[in-house]
Amino acid sequence: MSNPSSTPKLIQSVEMCNIIKRFPGVLANVDVCFDVKAGEVHALLGENGAGKSTLMRQLYGLYQPDEGSIVIDGKPYSFHSPADAIKAGIGMIHQHFMLVPTLTVTENVALGLKSTREPQLDLDVVAKRIDELAHAYGLKVDPSAYIWQLSVGEQQRVEIIKALYRGAGIIILDEPTAVLTPQEVNDLFVTLRRMVKEGHGLVFISHKLHEVMAISDRVSVLRDGAMIGTRATKDITRDDLVKMMVGRDVKPLAAQPMKAGEVRLQVKGLRAMGDRNTEMLRGIDLDVHAGEIVGIAGVSGNGQREFAQCLSGLRKSTAGTIQLDRQDITHMPLLQRMAAGQAYIPEERMRDGAIREFSVQENLFLRDHSAPQYTHGIFLDFARMSARTREVIKAYSVKTPSIDTPIKNLSGGNIQKLIMARELSRQPKVLIAAQPTRGVDIGATEYIHQRLLEQRAAGTAILLISEDLDETRYLSDRIAVMYEGRIVGIVGRDEATVEQIGLMMAGISMQDAMQAQ
Repeated sequence: MSNPSSTPKLIQSVEMCNIIKRFPGVLANVDVCFDVKAGEVHALLGENGAGKSTLMRQLYGLYQPDEGSIVIDGKPYSFHSPADAIKAGIGMIHQHFMLVPTLTVTENVALGLKSTREPQLDLDVVAKRIDELAHAYGLKVDPSAYIWQLSVGEQQRVEIIKALYRGAGIIILDEPTAVLTPQEVNDLFVTLRRMVKEGHGLVFISHKLHEVMAISDRVSVLRDGAMIGTRATKDITRDDLVKMMVGRDVKPLAAQPMKAGEVRLQVKGLRAMGDRNTEMLRGIDLDVHAGEIVGIAGVSGNGQREFAQCLSGLRKSTAGTIQLDRQDITHMPLLQRMAAGQAYIPEERMRDGAIREFSVQENLFLRDHSAPQYTHGIFLDFARMSARTREVIKAYSVKTPSIDTPIKNLSGGNIQKLIMARELSRQPKVLIAAQPTRGVDIGATEYIHQRLLEQRAAGTAILLISEDLDETRYLSDRIAVMYEGRIVGIVGRDEATVEQIGLMMAGISMQDAMQAQ
């Protein structure tokens, strides 16, 4: 059940030749050729829906190609399951987690592997090895914790540990740095380079183009399921990659200086417990003004999720106060907070922001279906709701086959646009935006950033919680850094370097971080 490979199965080359993959009504991969060699990092880029995950899931045995072949060291392979791929030396760290929520971290890592002392389990051996890997790679994880108790970032760390535990020779890394500080990213890159030097081949998928430029040897770009091209990283620029991905130039947006207004959101002494009955918020003090974006920076698991949930009304605080326009909303239910002028874009859009099986229209009206303008007595005015839905999806550029399409069939970027449309169409006074661009492509990210800046210009007080430090620095007027449930410092966007903010994210005081550079 849990015996890890003693040594990795090193592979000289993997080739995916003329891969075609179809789903009902969708051609996901169109005659794609892709390869990765021992001793290199090959980056794979593309917008949401471009076919990256589908291609890699075929290499990992989760899907089977409709046409084409997979060749490892000159020998054709056919993977019918991930177990086949793992046996052949292929590992994968998933962006969308392949974890069982009701099992512990240790049980998830051990799942599907043989025990070293059958018929008994050896979870103690697994837990010890997890601790070793967590220490070696800076991936703080409690082996005894249940998956459902973990934040998104912590779950991603478990996926990384799973791949490392199995000792694969070729490893597919899907957004592996999303939850790391800049210093931890640098440490991880040192490890990846050492793995490459020892003969591993890595497929690196990331939306962070500066990481791709820093770590990869080659870059391949997919668009609409087809391979646009493969280039040596040293021979290409960031702007070249963006144009290959979206077919046009995209420039990052940044907040322009403007005078902030009165305090709209005021938090004093906020404390709250986490899912494991430990205190996750330990006295948060923060003000957000009208026409201001305050960014929260920090490594996942340091209280950001609990902070957003307390502010939105999804989690009860144990002490402290929350005021919106001087009105105490600390213990106010979610719907009353909305009526007071608060909007919330949740971290986990498919768990807290939408219902997968409901249509686009139904998700847009989850909270507003009983509003007087959309009812006739006890009946809903579906004609007016449909007209409003079409107006909103046009205004917010939501791409959907129809307003009756189940939301689960939309790309991540379009789901996020719809949630944003629902929240912003209320013209809120305060917006809590938690990881608003996580897992969405460059085009959708550009659009979401534009909308956030428009809300700022309209006088909305915005609290931006993001683990993408570049995003936080581009958009925020001030940056508050969280560590272990506390704010260790608040700096203006141009007052601190990435390295200094990274030190604060690791628990170094603001004064010490400023003096360290």
